Amino acid sequence: MKRNWEALVLKAMGGRDFRLTVLAVESVDGHYQRLLVEDGGLLEACGVHPTMWIRLWFDDGGRPHQRAYTLVDPDPATGRFSLEFALHDGCAARWASAARVGDTIDATVQGSGFQLPDPAPEHLYLVGDAASLPAVNSLLDAGADIPATVWLEYAHEGEKALAPRARAHHDVTWVPRRDDGRHLVETVCAALSASGDAHYWVACEAASTRAITRHVRRTLGVGRQQLTSLGYWSAR
Repeated sequence: MKRNWEALVLKAMGGRDFRLTVLAVESVDGHYQRLLVEDGGLLEACGVHPTMWIRLWFDDGGRPHQRAYTLVDPDPATGRFSLEFALHDGCAARWASAARVGDTIDATVQGSGFQLPDPAPEHLYLVGDAASLPAVNSLLDAGADIPATVWLEYAHEGEKALAPRARAHHDVTWVPRRDDGRHLVETVCAALSASGDAHYWVACEAASTRAITRHVRRTLGVGRQQLTSLGYWSAR
């Protein structure tokens, strides 16, 4: 597939290209498709960090289209990780639905580089949804000993099939998506408190992410170094 200007820009910005090979296909509650892939040397070349994501390249009616996906359970020793695709209309979902063992897809690594603060925070406040749950799980794994409060927005019950990796000291609340995400914003902002020893991580729908981020920064007065936020998708 011929690449477009986006690929050239990513390459100029230090993007590294790899070819992934599908090793196994699993349906998750009929709403998601989980693919185990061989990484084509990606993990050895780039290393692994919490919330690590890559850009996958799809054929969209003869035009290249890229989407970002978080790595699930990356294993540098075997050169394997999984990817999870929501099954809705779109070229990415169509590709994942039709994927079979042996199929390949191109991936670019550029822009992913998060690390938990050092020294470790005393508490994690995490806000996400089904799209960012793999990243939330990677943070819960990386900070396994850190108490965490987690809010996860869901649009339908099937999204709960992607289970959070909560431990005894992790408090997880599922929040139904209502009023274009305002219910999540109100729920989280009412519960959050300011703490100089915590880290706040927000990654959900773009407008909700912006609203929660404003509250954390302006209302709670949390320092920029204590906050990580990224809109994972846009409703508009």
